[in-house]
Amino acid sequence: MVCHNCGREIKLIGKVTRLDECPHCSADMHCCKNCRFFDPGKNNQCSEPQADLVRDKMKANFCDFYEPNNRVPLTSRGGAQTVNRDDVRKAFDNLFKKK
Repeated sequence: MVCHNCGREIKLIGKVTRLDECPHCSADMHCCKNCRFFDPGKNNQCSEPQADLVRDKMKANFCDFYEPNNRVPLTSRGGAQTVNRDDVRKAFDNLFKKK
């Protein structure tokens, strides 16, 4: 599971309860933004059609459909990468060079 707040990986031991918090940033774990059904493009921002509306997506809730997300953590390989500004500029300029 990956924390919606800090992007760090959380090793799960058992089921996530309503009172669990991220060990890295203390954000609520049993919330919409940490659920695999969270989808900003869907009605109520949830891809589970039977779920009740939850107004605050970052706070702990009692949703019975909650399942921990399966996103890739930002702190692992393949996550966020440091990019050199000059390399980005060079790549952009190369797009418009005449051959």
